[in-house]
Amino acid sequence: MSLATIYSRARVGVSSPLVTVETHISNGLPSLNIVGLPEAAVREAKDRVRSAIINSHFEFPTRRVTINLAPADLPKEGGRYDLAIAISVLAASGQLGELNLRDMEFIGELALSGDIRGVPGLLPSAIACHHASRQLILPEDNQQEAALVEGDAVFAKHLTQVTAHLLNLSKLPACVSKPAEPLPLDHKDMRDVKGQYQARRALEVAAAGGHNLLFIGPAGTGKTMLASRLPSIMPAMTEAEALAVASVQSVAGRKMGLDWYWSERPFRSPHHSCSAAALVGGGSIPKPGEASLAHCGVLFLDELPEFDRKVLEVLREPLENGEVHISRARGQVTFPARFQLVAAMNASNEAYNGGQDYYQSSASQKYLKKLSAPFLDRIDLHVEVPPLPSDVLVNAQEEGECSASVRERVERAVARQRARQGVQNALLSGRQLEGICALSDDDKQFMQQALEKLKLSARAYHRVLKVALTLADLNDSLVTRAHLMESLSYRKMEKTLKSIVS
Repeated sequence: MSLATIYSRARVGVSSPLVTVETHISNGLPSLNIVGLPEAAVREAKDRVRSAIINSHFEFPTRRVTINLAPADLPKEGGRYDLAIAISVLAASGQLGELNLRDMEFIGELALSGDIRGVPGLLPSAIACHHASRQLILPEDNQQEAALVEGDAVFAKHLTQVTAHLLNLSKLPACVSKPAEPLPLDHKDMRDVKGQYQARRALEVAAAGGHNLLFIGPAGTGKTMLASRLPSIMPAMTEAEALAVASVQSVAGRKMGLDWYWSERPFRSPHHSCSAAALVGGGSIPKPGEASLAHCGVLFLDELPEFDRKVLEVLREPLENGEVHISRARGQVTFPARFQLVAAMNASNEAYNGGQDYYQSSASQKYLKKLSAPFLDRIDLHVEVPPLPSDVLVNAQEEGECSASVRERVERAVARQRARQGVQNALLSGRQLEGICALSDDDKQFMQQALEKLKLSARAYHRVLKVALTLADLNDSLVTRAHLMESLSYRKMEKTLKSIVS
């Protein structure tokens, strides 16, 4: 056989298109050429593959070898094609006999000794291979990721193990590892928070409805502490959500069981000096940013006005659509970014004296003008976190409600939402909201007056309804005037901020 066709997978965002590795061996001076838009790391595969084949006690053909990676217009990068190229060379040179390899896919980087090394972003490839009903042969380092997919995947340490598997001399072990569990010390509990009942209530509402949240208050009042406890009361992820989170983490090159854990909601807290590309993703070869790494979890922006205004503005589309679209000369990539934004900020860097006049001071206005009204409009809950009274801070012995009991209420509310529409309230459209809430004529008139007084936009109006619906779900009831009033109370601070930033 002088021609062999082997299957592998590329990495494009969180998708993994099929790559056909075609190897042809013909007469001519000994050479090895790789075509099909390979990047530098792929072009260097010829040296890795040659040494790996020789050190695995096979013969490397001393003829003209041409390898085509199809489709030709798809850029190929990384060492993930090494194993497929090596197997195709061995098959084309007849060293594996007459084998039908069309029901298999190969991914892995080869060492010069023939050892198979792990590659980043393997999970999307495992998912795509499972949908194509093929067996995936992959490195041992990636077997924990592949085990998350209920497909036919096996792993190997060395090239000789793969060839023995293909020749039915021995079978490779299947990927059946148990997902790594998060460390108990990583969990933070709501019982650690003293006082701040309004902020705790806002966290519960945000967790139940998937709403965005802004804490406003002076330094040292517990804003960061409160935000870090939101994942502990959020509902458990569905299987599809957990797999989507795992795919993003895999593409980013983060190690399962070390950098992230299966079924644990992400919590990302980038420094305020980060760039727009770091926040939403980018690069010549696009990689996910903090917004995508927080998919199905929490993106916490501490000291919000310290972020560059242009950096914050790039979050407006992900907050609305739940996706990040990155366009580069070599193509377009889409990353999921359905996160909950939690932000914390001081009104200014001057001493806190409380009251509305504090926000109207010249120092506050200069500090807050770094924000924009459209950005604030996308945040559902604006909550002031005042300093605790000294007697509560020093003498309070009673612990707050624990995260487990709060999470039970959140889970019940989310179950009602999924039974009704299949999604959290934050994802409902305006038409769906109005149909579910079914406001009476009196409530509609009340809302009209509130919108005029608070000067809320159409987007803000629908977000008020979403929060009211979440409050009703927490109470297991229909939307009432009390729910509308509480929802509007979370927008009062927004009016003060918009009067400054507009």
